[in-house]
Amino acid sequence: MSESAARLSDDVVDQKLKSISGWQRQGSEISKAFNFKNYYETMAFVNAIAFLAHKSDHHPDLEVGYNKCRVRFSTHSAGGITEKDLASAAQIDKL
Repeated sequence: MSESAARLSDDVVDQKLKSISGWQRQGSEISKAFNFKNYYETMAFVNAIAFLAHKSDHHPDLEVGYNKCRVRFSTHSAGGITEKDLASAAQIDKL
């Protein structure tokens, strides 16, 4: 397993989350809720995430509503949160 796919300790995750605003650790995953003006903006965001996920081969779980989207990351093969999850979260924040 590569270093980026190794599960991080809770302390390391909590420290690194300080640098990506709004993301929270919930058990073995990190998540953040995003709010939008309308369905069109929400779906544009979802499509942008799909592009990034395909490009990085790291796919989040998404909960999509009319004007909101919750994004959740966890590396199932590592049994928790990895550097790849945190890097993907930071990428999404740049959208």
